[in-house]
Amino acid sequence: MDYMEVAIKEAKKGIKNKDGGPFGAVIVRKNKVVSKSHNLVLKSNDPTAHAEINAIRKASKKLKKFDLSDCELYTTCEPCPMCYFAIHWAKIKTVYFGATRIDAAKIGFSDKDLYDIFKGKKSYVKLIKKDSKDCVAVMSDFTKLKGKLY
Repeated sequence: MDYMEVAIKEAKKGIKNKDGGPFGAVIVRKNKVVSKSHNLVLKSNDPTAHAEINAIRKASKKLKKFDLSDCELYTTCEPCPMCYFAIHWAKIKTVYFGATRIDAAKIGFSDKDLYDIFKGKKSYVKLIKKDSKDCVAVMSDFTKLKGKLY
């Protein structure tokens, strides 16, 4: 099975339904599709509802685990930074993608700009450091829990 074709069909479904951008993603485990999704940002009014995020959420729910290290992801476009980090936290080791961030920028998506933020070339968000004593205490509480959590 051509898993990229499955991702492309998802992207086309999203376009047809006007659910969001032209992006589709598929998560595969042991040569079987575990989950698939497309961009649902417009339909859900959720800016995090990218195809990759949706597919990760579905796969984690279906497999009853957040560690997807035994899975691969196929996506129609190079993951944006948010999706890249979600892939990292899901521990997915291999991602196959079609279009690039440059291709996405050509049709109006700001993925390339977001990568520039990480290089220190741009910034859209003002980050302000506040008193952190109580925040650090919460982290300390977490470390006292027994067993492996992550």
